[in-house]
Amino acid sequence: MAGEVVLLDFWPSMFAMRVRIALAEKGIRYESKEEDLSNKSPLLLEMNPINKQIPVLIHNGKPVCESLIIVQYIDEVWNDKSPLLPSDPYQRAQARFWADFVDNKVSGAAKKVWSTKGEEQEAGKKEFLEALKTMEGELGDKPYFGGETFGYVDLSFITFYSWFHAYEVLGNINIEAECPKIITWAKRCMQKEAVAKTLPDQKKVYEFVVQLRKMFVSE
Repeated sequence: MAGEVVLLDFWPSMFAMRVRIALAEKGIRYESKEEDLSNKSPLLLEMNPINKQIPVLIHNGKPVCESLIIVQYIDEVWNDKSPLLPSDPYQRAQARFWADFVDNKVSGAAKKVWSTKGEEQEAGKKEFLEALKTMEGELGDKPYFGGETFGYVDLSFITFYSWFHAYEVLGNINIEAECPKIITWAKRCMQKEAVAKTLPDQKKVYEFVVQLRKMFVSE
């Protein structure tokens, strides 16, 4: 089932990072095509005409869109090693619930931290930290969200860690002080080669976000 694998990518995207980690965990060789999102390529527009967004996984010429759907696809197609989703149907449903929580709650609140100011930013910071504390409660005392091994929820959430420095500086928050278990978990995930080699340097991401913020906020 290997065939030709191409990823339409963008280096600071936490959603594209998910796909890169999944491919690395499975040991899949692929070609990465970096997109300029201000000038989207004809290939991106052809492969994802509905949302026109990265990431897109192109497997033997056929596109799969949306990061969590791509990760599930990778797990199903390359099912001979490093399973990402649990085999038990109930546990699998729970994993999908928490990954969805990351997309719907953590991601939206995180964006408000760096892309707004004043009262809107303050509300966003509160919402973001509450979402992190909810995730911390779900993690509990487990090493990973699924238990003893790195899995689907960890993969879905750890990519945001590369943006934590930007959230802290631009939002004037201290994530480790507020959610120490999340930072301990993140550092544990970073010990995995697939994660460490995928996540970009936090300072580099911060520099990118500072420039991106100028499109949203006039200081």
